[in-house]
Amino acid sequence: MKTLTIISRTYCHLCDNMALELIPLAIEFGVEVDILDVDADTELEALYGERVPVLLHDGNELCHYFLEVAKVRDYLSKIG
Repeated sequence: MKTLTIISRTYCHLCDNMALELIPLAIEFGVEVDILDVDADTELEALYGERVPVLLHDGNELCHYFLEVAKVRDYLSKIG
């Protein structure tokens, strides 16, 4: 199964919004969503700092700050 990853932090309303808005796409394309806390991992903190949320698939950044629905839908359609 394909997995999308959201780099997030607990007190981030943009992170909460992205996770909620991603639910319909995850259902539509049958993908799992993992949420990683940027503050719990020094490597993630070094990479992303305050630039969260970030949506990734296999290390590819799909979008950050806001879910770009059309872009993510197009990407998921292409990877099957």
